[in-house]
Amino acid sequence: MQGGAAYKAGPGLSKAVIFAYAREAKLNCQEPRMNLITTTEELAAFCALAHAAPYVTIDTEFLRERTYYSRLCLLQMALPGADGGENGPAVLVDPLADGLSLAPFWELLRDESTVKVLHAARQDLEIFWIDGATLPRPLFDTQIAAMVCGFGDQIGYETLVRKLTKGSIDKSSRFTDWSVRPLSEAQLRYALADVTHLRVIYEKLAARLAESGRQDWVAQELDTLNDPETYVTRPEDAWRRVKTRNDSGRFLAILRELAAFREDYAQSRNLPRSRVYKDDALLEVAALKPKTLEDLGRTRLLLREARRGDIAQGILDAVQRGLDCPADKWPQTPDGRGNIQVNPALADLLRVLLKAKSDETDVAARLIASSADLDALAAGLRDVPALKGWRALVFGDDAVRLCDGQLGLAVRGDKIALIPL
Repeated sequence: MQGGAAYKAGPGLSKAVIFAYAREAKLNCQEPRMNLITTTEELAAFCALAHAAPYVTIDTEFLRERTYYSRLCLLQMALPGADGGENGPAVLVDPLADGLSLAPFWELLRDESTVKVLHAARQDLEIFWIDGATLPRPLFDTQIAAMVCGFGDQIGYETLVRKLTKGSIDKSSRFTDWSVRPLSEAQLRYALADVTHLRVIYEKLAARLAESGRQDWVAQELDTLNDPETYVTRPEDAWRRVKTRNDSGRFLAILRELAAFREDYAQSRNLPRSRVYKDDALLEVAALKPKTLEDLGRTRLLLREARRGDIAQGILDAVQRGLDCPADKWPQTPDGRGNIQVNPALADLLRVLLKAKSDETDVAARLIASSADLDALAAGLRDVPALKGWRALVFGDDAVRLCDGQLGLAVRGDKIALIPL
């Protein structure tokens, strides 16, 4: 069928159009569990239907335990029915099937006339960017929307299903090996449920956002997910992921070189970072500063494979580069916050203000401001996310007034009141 975009009408597609496309795509709308796509032609037919729909719900199943990059093992999609919501066609796509190309799917992601709906989308989007150099636009993340709509911090999909659809999900297949073929009936049912319930969740959350006028809040949050830089890990920046309380410039220089070597080695061989060496071993080596293989052999936390061969030599070279780094090139902790002096009393007051604002707006506190934001504010810093965009209106402006002594807090009944000073 041609001209899919012309078939958009109302909240969903007409039943005649749905079944016409379904017949072409060999889809059984009454038995969606049987819709396992294994050819490019079948995928293209379903994507043609999706191009005509107002939105498509998407999820993936993947493996990452044995590789640096996620291996896409299954792709799930569902469309709204004739009147929106349930009963539209839903499919499972097998990206491991011989000869199947995901090109029609990448094209669908780029179609800005169809909203792409996912839950907790970051890992899915990383796969889309790495495998297809494509990010979905427009995007709707139901986890972010739920946090804005009063469902708490990082709410899980199963909880949203229970609260918004009154349904349930059988999680018995959640941690199965999705790369093994054939997939079981239980796996197929579980995977499909991840997108079929999502239709109702999306429509209810979208309606709540429209009623509250907070669509722009969610859009601002999605800017980060829509930025390709979010999914690029540069070896020279990998040290920032390693948690340490040691802010010595020399130590951080060595840590930076060790983390960069590990990242480059893992990426080039598609290995998990932990298979090269774990963070605790990295920190131990950075502290010990070994210069020889004999020195390296005295470490307690390095795996045997890391004490010899190219990994061992890479470690020694990285340590030496860190030792040779001049002081003016030493790395600094993010935003220079390693040595900030936090006013603990002010930090506590900011936490009370944040809780009050979260209760008042019914927005998850963690989404409004992080603990790091509060500590930075209590140390006098002002370049923090909590002071930008919608967060400034909800919390940031009053937080600055509190820090500057222009605002006080008082208890009135069971609520916190803001008192101008």
